[in-house]
Amino acid sequence: MSTRHSLAAAGFLKDREKAGWHDKTLWMVREKRDRMSRELPEWEQLRDAACALKMYSNSHLAELLEQFEENASRNGAIVHWASDAREYRETVLNILQDHGARLFIKSKSMLAEECELTPYLEENGIETVESDLGERIVQLMHVKPSHIVLPAVHIRREEIGKLFEKEMGTEPGNSDPTYLTHAARKNLRQIFKKADAAMTGGNFAVASTGEVVVCTNEGNADIGTSLHKLQIAAFGLEKIVPDPDSLGVFTRLLARSGTGQPVTTYTTHYSRPQEGGEFHIIIVDNGRSRILAEKGHSKTLNCLRCGACMNTCPVYRRSGGYSYTYFIPGPIGINLSMLKNPEKYHDNVSACSLCMSCSNVCPAKVDLGEQIYLWRQSLDGLGKADRMKKFISDTMEIVMEHPAVFNTALKIAPVVNSLPRPIVYCRMDTWGAGRELPEFARESFNRMWKSGKVKGGTGDGNGHEGHLAGE
Repeated sequence: MSTRHSLAAAGFLKDREKAGWHDKTLWMVREKRDRMSRELPEWEQLRDAACALKMYSNSHLAELLEQFEENASRNGAIVHWASDAREYRETVLNILQDHGARLFIKSKSMLAEECELTPYLEENGIETVESDLGERIVQLMHVKPSHIVLPAVHIRREEIGKLFEKEMGTEPGNSDPTYLTHAARKNLRQIFKKADAAMTGGNFAVASTGEVVVCTNEGNADIGTSLHKLQIAAFGLEKIVPDPDSLGVFTRLLARSGTGQPVTTYTTHYSRPQEGGEFHIIIVDNGRSRILAEKGHSKTLNCLRCGACMNTCPVYRRSGGYSYTYFIPGPIGINLSMLKNPEKYHDNVSACSLCMSCSNVCPAKVDLGEQIYLWRQSLDGLGKADRMKKFISDTMEIVMEHPAVFNTALKIAPVVNSLPRPIVYCRMDTWGAGRELPEFARESFNRMWKSGKVKGGTGDGNGHEGHLAGE
């Protein structure tokens, strides 16, 4: 039975050239990550430390968040709490309306995507502009980001050139990346000047200092917050870290894992409002505290949103971000979507080869692949297990638990090699739809072992069972 993911992936793969380019581009980022990790002898110790710090923070959320609120308030910030997406959206809207803001510029924030902030504000009469170049591209195209760090990674520069011709009046046919980047900056500069308020997300929030830390490569977040006296920062409550020493562990891992850089170009600490201005901080739950009670899945909150799991995932790289039904794709998206609504997003768990590469590259050691495996085991209980897969699994259980049946299956398996291709590659053979089946060996290893053809086997070479070697 085809899932929504597999159907969308099939559509993505129709453009073989683009699919190959997408795969190659993301694998290049993965390779940069590997080079960076090998330059640090203490890389694995940093990962261990990040995991331990996250586990500590997530088990001490109440005291750390209260400490953050106390210190942030002492710095002059105004702290708000939002239990869900609705409260978060309304809080942002109320702040903007109280100050008469009509044009709002915001830097990249996956929390804003999660809570659908931009369409909500625009429905309420506030024009909202994304300042991050990738986010601005997808906003102008009226599509969602396809990657949490590289939102427009799926869009070729020729497509962007045509978009900018229409939206910014750039030279027809000019898709030079440097030219397009300068054009976008010129266009955004005017919006920065006219905007009434600016907003950032938050990569980290430091409990002992009350600072919100934002890590970017373009500096647009800094321009927005420098030009406007009304500033808003919002983050999910799992972004809290105890102190600056802890922050240092994460900043050494984040860019190296996500983009293969030693550090992001800008790492900005926001702690207090501009003179005569206001700095509002919104701490959002939206289901995060509930995840702590999910047995086997609480480490999902360790995620730094670096995107390393997507860059390495063979399924994501070859199927694209839009093949997933949750707004965050890839391994972390599969797990987050199942924590959000397993009945709605259950089809995403099929988008995994269980190669465990995602778990191996995660800087905070989120056991992503292992969690996806657990989610697969729960599908039957949810009534969402694929009937054909369940039938095959049940059949294999019978074969594997009965040696006589298993050995008979091995004996007759080579018959498949001689069957006409239309019989083997039929509708029942979903594996063969996109790949060649292996040729079955004429003689099983089991039989070769017993006959003594394998060194150390139980036979004497003449088909007679003998003693094990060395006896």
